[in-house]
Amino acid sequence: MSRIRPYRPSDRDALYEVCVRTADAGADATGLFSDDSLWGDLFAVPYAERHPDLAWVVETDDERVIGYIVATDDTDAFATWFRDEWWPTRQDRYPQPVEPTTREERMIEHGYAQAPGRDGNAAEHPAHLHIDLLPETQGQGLGRQLIETLFAELTRRGVRGLHLGMDPNNTGAAAFYERLGMKPLPAEPGGQSFGVRFV
Repeated sequence: MSRIRPYRPSDRDALYEVCVRTADAGADATGLFSDDSLWGDLFAVPYAERHPDLAWVVETDDERVIGYIVATDDTDAFATWFRDEWWPTRQDRYPQPVEPTTREERMIEHGYAQAPGRDGNAAEHPAHLHIDLLPETQGQGLGRQLIETLFAELTRRGVRGLHLGMDPNNTGAAAFYERLGMKPLPAEPGGQSFGVRFV
């Protein structure tokens, strides 16, 4: 029986693995990029580094991590930290493309583009999250439990709202967020966003 527990630093490698294995609109993205770590360096590990108190994992009986939720309670503060402290430690690994044309180059450019004020949904929905579950976890209510755990903590902190962005090709995830009562928000071209208010 799988269970949810707080993130531990020893889970870091598992975050990279789960992230890449779910990164292609919910499907396995292993081998799509020249470096599989790019997914986790953008969308999972920095959140756990910055906010380990807003990170939980799904663990199996044999102690494998098969899912996670990571978040920030302040998108603009996180973007500042990402730009000034996290991404500089990754720039040798991911040189900035001159003119990003491939999917991988656009993802790398996403790292370089992080800055406070860039996310239009952050003013009314200052928190944001990333959640990923391997196929073996799905259908057990674990995603809902992860979301409810995070929402309870954000509510306790007095955070007024949360948003998330996703690949619109992941129709199952969109239906999941709608079932949780999240509403569509403005999104960048080629993206899809949802949000919820707590206060």
